[in-house]
Amino acid sequence: MNLKYICFIINILLAVATIRGAAQPTQASQISILTMEAGSDIYELEGHAALRVVDSHIGDICIDWGVFDFDSPNFVYRFTAGQTDYTLACHPTQLLIHRANLRGRRVVENVLDLDSTTITRVIELVSENIKPWNRQYRYNYVKDNCSTRVYQIIEKAVGDTITVTELPDYMPQKPTFRKLMTYFHRNYPWYQFGIDLALGSGIDRELNNRETLYAPMIMEIQLPAATINGKKLVKETRTLVYGRPGGLTAGPTPFYATPLFVAIIILLVSIAITIRDIKTKKPSRWFDTVLYTLFGVMGLVLTFLIFVSVHEATSPNWLYLWLNPLCFIGATLIWLKSCKKVVFYWHATNFVLLITLIIIDFIGIQYLNISFYPLIVADMSRSIAYIYQNVNQSK
Repeated sequence: MNLKYICFIINILLAVATIRGAAQPTQASQISILTMEAGSDIYELEGHAALRVVDSHIGDICIDWGVFDFDSPNFVYRFTAGQTDYTLACHPTQLLIHRANLRGRRVVENVLDLDSTTITRVIELVSENIKPWNRQYRYNYVKDNCSTRVYQIIEKAVGDTITVTELPDYMPQKPTFRKLMTYFHRNYPWYQFGIDLALGSGIDRELNNRETLYAPMIMEIQLPAATINGKKLVKETRTLVYGRPGGLTAGPTPFYATPLFVAIIILLVSIAITIRDIKTKKPSRWFDTVLYTLFGVMGLVLTFLIFVSVHEATSPNWLYLWLNPLCFIGATLIWLKSCKKVVFYWHATNFVLLITLIIIDFIGIQYLNISFYPLIVADMSRSIAYIYQNVNQSK
């Protein structure tokens, strides 16, 4: 059956339950938060969350705000441009449990300690969300997702915010969005490399405890001790699916397959060529063409993300001091004798900007992925070589 028809039927049932519950709230009603452990796909690395509603009138259903369609028109462009719309889906809880069992993905249920009036209010809010004109929402990776939607429904029903403690010792302390992403993506270094390239300083501010609940895996850890309105939020925690031992995420990436290893190789080659250029007093134009074309292409990507994309986390991005379309000057104009001065001034400016970027990282404005440093030093070595050669030739 088509998803919209399933939601339509459940919406009617929810409306009936709400009307009946307003007059005679059923004691059988129960609201739970379900969390699924990380999956194998990159968009599952921080887990998944859904709201479970058990009611004698509507049965046992899950409300899931994490549905998207890869096949929708221009999905990749819309996702990159920050125009991704996610959809609320509703389905029997047993279907979610069955799917989790098939994949071997752990499911934990936190049964909430809510009175009948609050449960009725939750059902009302869910019923409103399921309506066709409300089901879609503009997805935000850290501020509006399957996890935030779940706990915000509860907060709205109660009229207060959830209070949670600090993260356990094995997780990043003084957390930021970037630190938490790095923790969850630790076995996917290329994925984190892309995130650290695309997202700017907005994800480097320190978070309060509640903001860490954006990640379902953190919500699973924090809920049992959480409070709301001064009392414990959860009355029972149970595991519905135990999942595959060790989880579904990939094991650690071998060092030789990480971006850091590739960056170190580029750095070593760059230093070797720089030493050779200084000795021979001739620039290796072919290497600069390859290196700065790579940086220029990355700069074009950042230009789109900063100036076109509506993702709030992509701007400001201080990496633009390093990776921008002006890098093509170092890739192309080096072949033209008439542009020698232009290239010289660009390299001098480039060197200063790279130093500035390192300072920005050092004082904590924007964290740089460790793999960026060998590439930055490689860039600096090429600028030093060009500046040194031109100064000597002028003398």
